[in-house]
Amino acid sequence: MTGVAPTQFAPLAIVSRGGIDESVHFGALVALDSHGEIAFSVGDPQATIFPRSATKPFQALAMVRAGLSLPAEQLALVCASHSGQDIHQEMALSILASVGLNESALMNTPGFCVHVPSAHESIRSGRGKTALQMDCSGKHAGMLATCVINGWSTNDYLNTDHPLQIAITETIAEVTGAPPIAISTDGCGAPAHVIELHRLARAMRALAVGDAGLEGRAVFAAMERHPHLVAGDDRHTTAIASAIPGLAAKDGAESIYVAAMDDGRAVALKLSDGSGRGTATVLLAALQRLGVDVSAVPGSVTEVVLGHGKPVGGVRAVNI
Repeated sequence: MTGVAPTQFAPLAIVSRGGIDESVHFGALVALDSHGEIAFSVGDPQATIFPRSATKPFQALAMVRAGLSLPAEQLALVCASHSGQDIHQEMALSILASVGLNESALMNTPGFCVHVPSAHESIRSGRGKTALQMDCSGKHAGMLATCVINGWSTNDYLNTDHPLQIAITETIAEVTGAPPIAISTDGCGAPAHVIELHRLARAMRALAVGDAGLEGRAVFAAMERHPHLVAGDDRHTTAIASAIPGLAAKDGAESIYVAAMDDGRAVALKLSDGSGRGTATVLLAALQRLGVDVSAVPGSVTEVVLGHGKPVGGVRAVNI
């Protein structure tokens, strides 16, 4: 198993400058209708991918099933690739404090805040990279809380053979419909699972429609109601999910996106170059083709190309 292959991808986004097409983003996309059938796809829907942070909702599901009981706002943060704003850091600390832990227990990779003003403030204050600021600290706080609740060790909770990670892997297998093809290590240090693209869409749909039980619905509802805690200010994930009632969405590193409506329609995509540009544009085009009303999504989500600091072009979806 070698992972993705160039032949599995097709053009999904084109970048133009001054009316001239400049770049092409290739990728794969699958969209499910309300019945869970493939409505349309571009490229290979069976491409084997690392969903990266797009698996956080399923990791959270495993934690809830293992006894993690949090208010919806905190549960949304467990699903988050947050921006590291004060509200995100404070909420991660409150999750830890609920089980008698503090920031020192976090074992995710230290980082600066994704939110640039927050990162600058941290640097000005003389604070370096920390695990709390890093965008996965909410997930790791949830993992640690789950361990304490179950009496599991907390100093090795990232190991693939730890009871927590075994539960997560089993849950991912259940909601995707197949065991992970492989497991490596994510940027934050947690196990990173390899699954087929269409199974990512089906897993998110399972949360949305209740196929993953009441716990799955709780995870979906937390994300749908609190998108700012799933991402943060000036993030397209926040803007899109906030503007479309009934939608929960999660991005992931290397140009991954998964989203589902509460009626079962779902989209999963990967752009092959991993740059991140084009993912929001492609997601919105796919949702619109599925019949989702995207008219309320703010213009700030529109991806523009700058020339001398001014808009001179943009990104458009193709083949959708």
